[in-house]
Amino acid sequence: MSHLKTVMITALLGATALTASPVVAKDLRIALQSDADVLDPDQSRTFVGRIVYASLCDKLVDITPDLEIIPQLATGWTTSEDGTAITMQLREGVVFHDGTPFNAEAVAANIERSQTLDESRRKSELASITSTEVTGAYEIVLNLAGPDATLMAQLADRAGMMVSPTAAAAAGADFGLNPVCSGPFSFTERVAQDKIVLSKFDAYWNADAINFDSVTFLPIPDTTVRLANLQSGDIDMLERLSATDLAQANGDSSIVVDSAVSLGYQGITFNINNGEKGDNPWGNDKRLRQALSHAIDRDALNQVVFEGAFAPGNQSFPSTSPWYNQSLPIEPSDIEKAKSLLAEAGFAEGIELEVQVPNSTEPLAVMQVVQAMAAEAGIDIKLTSKEFATLLSDQSAGDYISSQIGWSGRVDPDGNNHQFVTTDGGINDSKFSDAKVDELMNAARIAPTVAARKALYDEAMVTMLDELPRLFLYHQKWIWAYSDNMKGFTPYPDGMIRLEGVTWEE
Repeated sequence: MSHLKTVMITALLGATALTASPVVAKDLRIALQSDADVLDPDQSRTFVGRIVYASLCDKLVDITPDLEIIPQLATGWTTSEDGTAITMQLREGVVFHDGTPFNAEAVAANIERSQTLDESRRKSELASITSTEVTGAYEIVLNLAGPDATLMAQLADRAGMMVSPTAAAAAGADFGLNPVCSGPFSFTERVAQDKIVLSKFDAYWNADAINFDSVTFLPIPDTTVRLANLQSGDIDMLERLSATDLAQANGDSSIVVDSAVSLGYQGITFNINNGEKGDNPWGNDKRLRQALSHAIDRDALNQVVFEGAFAPGNQSFPSTSPWYNQSLPIEPSDIEKAKSLLAEAGFAEGIELEVQVPNSTEPLAVMQVVQAMAAEAGIDIKLTSKEFATLLSDQSAGDYISSQIGWSGRVDPDGNNHQFVTTDGGINDSKFSDAKVDELMNAARIAPTVAARKALYDEAMVTMLDELPRLFLYHQKWIWAYSDNMKGFTPYPDGMIRLEGVTWEE
């Protein structure tokens, strides 16, 4: 049977299945904790942006809730014995939202864009790919500089999201104004700080699994307002229900609450050497950063702000993770030690620290508690509240002293570390640079066994917790709340909202 006939028959069967099922003209409304940044997988970096992408942009591979890598746009792959080539078979019959066909040439163009676009933040994630070879219409070989244990996990995230080469070539760096991908929903409109609207893409390869006409994402920073809107029916689902609102949500029979332990962390990032503002006492002397860490009681922080629902943290992985360095446990707060370090650094009378913080409920509550704890040691924290995308932009530009910011976490441990702490890391907003850390992080990418990789991360963590370009505070649970009309939602530890198989029953 010819490929064209196969595609036509598949399309007809899909159309038959669609007409046979009841049509519910439902616009799913999802409240986000903040607005997404630019909707270009190569340029973006917000967590909420990735939630939007789960509906907008398919990836080469995806994950299961148990973090196994599974096919999405790539249907299969094999790695050469020496680990320097990955051959991928690609899904046939897929088109981008503008009608451009998805094929091996499109994958090659996407990888080239991620590696060469000036504004791309994916360069370090795909640095191991030295070239691509299109060996068939739906087969591509990724040639690697050496074995890369992290690459498949990167392709399960933004680095693996496929955008239309036609649209990308035409728009250049402005692609995010009108993103064109191949996911279940296509871009319709965006009003900054108000809404992002996506419409069902009827030509989607897995359209039968999509049961909503559109999905609208609404940034609502206030957790209490988000829950009130869910209870009133103004929204259908919210991400990141506040731990303090759990009892209220659980007490409402019309609301379902789901959760999953996050892969990421929350903490404070310091400007070490990012422009003129990096030349400040906090960026220049690690003893100050150490003093702040000693002043914080992480257990008390978790109890006061999250009623114990989250996990205290001092590393880029939670203590339950197999990657956690058990020889560096969370220490109790030590105000005297903090004062001693300040005095050593020449600030026995105290010092001020400006921290920029997202303008949403939980980050502000966290930093108000940290502010009170730090004050006991003589650290006077000044909080500057900013809309999240603005905070990120200022942080990238080096226009900050420190930021309360986190990371949603990645399947592979490399994703929680390499790009933040290596000298040329794509989102190393600290501009922290340490030759030994670079060496360890790069070695961990190619180490042949899990044990060998863990030993390298353990060693790097010793330096990272001494230097503290990132001061870790806690690890959150992703908590979703949604109308009980919504059926079939599966919580994932990456915090994404996948709508395949989700239905709406009045």
